[in-house]
Amino acid sequence: MGLIRGERRRRRRHSTEFKAEAVAACRLPGVSIASVALANGVNANLLRRWVIASEGKTVQSEPAAFVQLQVEPPRVASPASTAEIRIELRRGAIAVNVTWPLAESAACAAWMRELLR
Repeated sequence: MGLIRGERRRRRRHSTEFKAEAVAACRLPGVSIASVALANGVNANLLRRWVIASEGKTVQSEPAAFVQLQVEPPRVASPASTAEIRIELRRGAIAVNVTWPLAESAACAAWMRELLR
C-alpha cells in the first residue's frame, strides 16, 4: 500500500486509555513489549517509550558517571615463553601446527582471519 503522489502521511494519535492499556499489558509476567506492540499494531520502540514514560523516567538516558579503576601493569613473561605464537588446528584426522613470531602478531591475526573466512 503506497502513498498517492501529493498525499502526506499522517501520524496516528493514540488515546491516553489505549496507551495505558498497552503499558499495563506489558507489565504482565512473561509478556514482551514486542508481542504487545504487535498485537496492538504499534511499533515496539514507541511502546517502549510509553512504558518508560509511565515509570516517570526520561526516554533519553543520562550519561554514565565516571568510575576510576585501578589497572595493574601488564605482567612481563620471560622472553623464551613469549617468543612465538603457537596455533594448532584440527579437522577430523588432519592436524596443522603453526608457529609464528610474536613480533609479527598482526600478520598472524590477518592470516587467521583469511584462513577462517
